[in-house]
Amino acid sequence: MTRYVAFLRGVSPLNAKMPELARAFELASFTDVKTVLGSGNVLFSARAASEGSLIKKAEASMQKQLGRAFITQVRAVDDLRELLERDPFAKLRLAPGAKRIVTFLAEPPRAKLSLPIELEGVQVLARRGREVLSAHGPEHGPALMALLEKTFGRAITTRTWQTIERVSR
Repeated sequence: MTRYVAFLRGVSPLNAKMPELARAFELASFTDVKTVLGSGNVLFSARAASEGSLIKKAEASMQKQLGRAFITQVRAVDDLRELLERDPFAKLRLAPGAKRIVTFLAEPPRAKLSLPIELEGVQVLARRGREVLSAHGPEHGPALMALLEKTFGRAITTRTWQTIERVSR
């Protein structure tokens, strides 16, 4: 069995109760299901499979059990631990106190991107495969998500570096 994390876009305690979300994953035949924080991070175990098939299974079960599905990105916990060990932010020039952000993509972008991109104090710094590295200061407003969606589309989800550390323990 492989340990995975599903990162769900747009989840909050206002639109999804964590016990119901965990139950939807259990009913999708995932085991050892645990939600982390109240923002759509679901740890689960499953037989090794493509992330795409795990996403389809999770989204179908959410639709059936919750009456809606959230955009889902899945990563193996081991892959997240490897990302943390490599710490790609260490090579980037960040402003003191900058908040580190990772955006998960379903597929690498097809178009060549000219990075970094900056808007209203938000920086999209680099892309490593299906992960995009961004940073912002204490006040970023909606600029971060607007810039990420404009650049990569809506089928993305974003987490802080601290959240990735927490789900990878």
